[in-house]
Amino acid sequence: MGLEFFDKARKLTDELEKTQAQNIHKAAEIVASGIMNGGITQAFGSGHSYAAAIEISGRAGGLIPSKVIMDPAGGLYESIEGVGTILTHKIQIKPHDVFFLISNSGRNPMGIELAQWIKEHGNKLIVVTALEVSKKSKSRHSSGKLLYEFADVVLDNKSDFGDAALEIEGLETKVCGTSSFSATLLLQQTMYEAIKIMVKKGFIPPVYRSANIDGGPEYNQEIEKKYADRIFHI
Repeated sequence: MGLEFFDKARKLTDELEKTQAQNIHKAAEIVASGIMNGGITQAFGSGHSYAAAIEISGRAGGLIPSKVIMDPAGGLYESIEGVGTILTHKIQIKPHDVFFLISNSGRNPMGIELAQWIKEHGNKLIVVTALEVSKKSKSRHSSGKLLYEFADVVLDNKSDFGDAALEIEGLETKVCGTSSFSATLLLQQTMYEAIKIMVKKGFIPPVYRSANIDGGPEYNQEIEKKYADRIFHI
């Protein structure tokens, strides 16, 4: 028995490494600059893209000045225009905050309205999307815009149309989406490089220790106090 998803993941990893290195570097520089200037990272993903947002927010080995923008409906209303604008009323935004918006298609109004709002404030925006799929998609927003068009940097997850990538004989529908896997690679490499940039510049970035290591929770809680008004704000 083969391990087909492992094979697909290896091919996808190679493709991301060959095509996305430059954009990862650009994104890392944006993150490093934002953190060193007192900003935080804010990540949003609706539906399954939420998995990528939490990958870089509030976890061991990641930046403490980070947070997830929660979608209260879990993606139920992402295709309805106006919902994203309403959500912005609950988001705290300050200069030097860096935003990550994750959407495979990049066509839904919720993410597009968040992107518009972010850029109106002059903040940096990194978009994770399936770029070629998105370019061939029709926007569901009245502006006609797609999410990637607002980005300062696009991290292309190279997912197939519809995300699912593997075929099974006798089944019409493809299975096994790859966007969460590829987003994790892109985002974690971005964070690694951002942290490395900061250290090289003499700035020691606040990084979470595992809560399962003795002393980890106490260490994290002490540093969280500095950012409490930002990372614990709705």
